[in-house]
Amino acid sequence: MRWPTAVLVALLLLLQYSLWFGKGGWLRVWNMERQLQAQRQVNLKLEQRNAGLEAEVHDLKTGYEAIEERARYELGLIKPGEIFVEVPKKRR
Repeated sequence: MRWPTAVLVALLLLLQYSLWFGKGGWLRVWNMERQLQAQRQVNLKLEQRNAGLEAEVHDLKTGYEAIEERARYELGLIKPGEIFVEVPKKRR
């Protein structure tokens, strides 16, 4: 009676090994789930960044205020009759 029980236990362990540690086993599935969640977080951050860039492009294409603001702050351009004064930032 002991011999068939040992064979069945060994067969059960062999089947369980492939279920847990095999190519499509639970450990691999859990690892892939973790990687998927991490990639979803990265994708969410990139989607938010893209939405901001898309809004900026829309502003630049449709309105002159955004273009004027960029010209003033990035290029230091001024309108005729204006006086440009630059205030240096304090160093800490």
